[in-house]
Amino acid sequence: MKFQFKNIAIAMVATLALVSCSNDDDSTNQVTGNGNLKVEFDQIYNDADFAANTPYTNSNGEVVKVNNIKYIVSNIVLTKEDGSTYTIPKNESYYIVDEFTPASTLIELTNIPAGNYTKISYGIGVDQEQFNLGATGQGNFLTQAQDAGMMWSWSAGYKFLALEGTFTSSTVTTDTQFMVHTGQTGTDYNYTTITLDLPENALVRTTITPQIHIMADLKHIIDGTNKIALSDGPMVMGGNKLALVTTNLSNMFEVHHVHND
Repeated sequence: MKFQFKNIAIAMVATLALVSCSNDDDSTNQVTGNGNLKVEFDQIYNDADFAANTPYTNSNGEVVKVNNIKYIVSNIVLTKEDGSTYTIPKNESYYIVDEFTPASTLIELTNIPAGNYTKISYGIGVDQEQFNLGATGQGNFLTQAQDAGMMWSWSAGYKFLALEGTFTSSTVTTDTQFMVHTGQTGTDYNYTTITLDLPENALVRTTITPQIHIMADLKHIIDGTNKIALSDGPMVMGGNKLALVTTNLSNMFEVHHVHND
């Protein structure tokens, strides 16, 4: 009887050891190699789903209808839970998000080192280092930006963000066109970097492609920390107002959730 119990005990220990090794191996396999990651930009307006030409009233009492919203996302950096980072290669790191081109709102990143990621950061616009490479140093992105209407001209540079539409107010009673374009003006480059914490880790694996769902609240562009009254000038493309708009972009984005499947 003792011999039988001893054999059973040995068998149980061996089984547990095998399970433990198997689990360790699975864990090791899960965080090696490369995987993919998706980043979705979902436009909203003051916590409501954004819809083109829908009237939204801002804090200045102006009724705004947006018919064009595009912005350049660049230089994506991912941070792991151990604090290490992975930077998307620069020649792959420029994207135009266009609300009216649905495919552009989902950015697919490939060959990402497996790991548990806790933060994402990215720029809005094209960084000055890249611009200083000259027109021939932009690769295919210069043509993409031109085709998307995200260039003033090469000498004037890229439009980092374009918000356009019509508005009315107590003093402007008929629909009047407005344009808010950010980019380089004079000595102000107006490039800004956004850093967002993820509410849950993005688990990049060879077998898991997480999707980070970012909400972009368009209200913040002209009605954020800084209030920009379109009635005072509907063409916001330079001067002090542009710096105020750039500051507003810092609060425009928020990670809503992460899919790990």
